[in-house]
Amino acid sequence: MAFDFKKEYKEFYMPKGTPSIVTVPKMNFIAVRGSGDPNDEEGEYKQAIGLLYGIAFTIKMSKKGNHQIDGYFDYVVPPLEGFWWQNGVIGVDYTNKDSFQWISVIRLPDFVTKEDFDWAVTEAAAKKKQDFSKVEFFTYDEGLCVQCMHIGSYDDEPATVQLMHDFMEQKGYELDITDKRLHHEIYLSDARKTAPEKLRTVIRHPIKVKGR
Repeated sequence: MAFDFKKEYKEFYMPKGTPSIVTVPKMNFIAVRGSGDPNDEEGEYKQAIGLLYGIAFTIKMSKKGNHQIDGYFDYVVPPLEGFWWQNGVIGVDYTNKDSFQWISVIRLPDFVTKEDFDWAVTEAAAKKKQDFSKVEFFTYDEGLCVQCMHIGSYDDEPATVQLMHDFMEQKGYELDITDKRLHHEIYLSDARKTAPEKLRTVIRHPIKVKGR
C-alpha cells in the first residue's frame, strides 16, 4: 500500500475542528511563487498548480523510468498547500484577492534530493514541451504554530482564524507572522468538485511565547 502522508502524519494534515498547538518540522517542497487572485481562470495561480503537479507526478513515476531515486518508496502525492500574504496587510484581507502574494507548494518525500528535483524539472520540460523554470526546490522550517481544520468556504476563514488567535492567547502565545513565517493553508478538498460549505482546509499560523 502506498505511503499516505495525510494518514501517517495526522497531526499535521488532519487536525480537529478546534484549535491546537503543533511544532512542524523542516520539510522540502516543490514550489511556485506568484501573485494575484487564485480564482482567476487565466491567472498565475492556476498555471502554478499545473506546474506543481507536473513535477510531483514526474517524481512519483520515476520508479518506471531510468532515473532510480535512492530510498524511493511508493507514496500518494501529498495535498496542495499555500503560503499567503499581502504587502502592507497584517493577516489576510479576503476582500482584496488581487493583492495576494503566494507560494504554492506540494510536499516532497524526504528521499528526494535537490539533484533528483533538478532531474524531474528537466524531464518534465522535455516530455511535456513546457517551461518549468518557475518551479523551485523550497525548504521551510515552520516551527511552533497554532492550527485548525476549517470546514467551509475560503471566504469564511476569518471566523476560524479568530478562534485560533483566541486559543493561542489563552495558552500564553502571540502571533508571529513575519516575512519569513507566513499564513499557511493545506487543501484537503478539490475545490472543483466539492461544494464550498464542505471544503476542508487546514489553517496554520506561526506563533511564539508571549513577550519573546
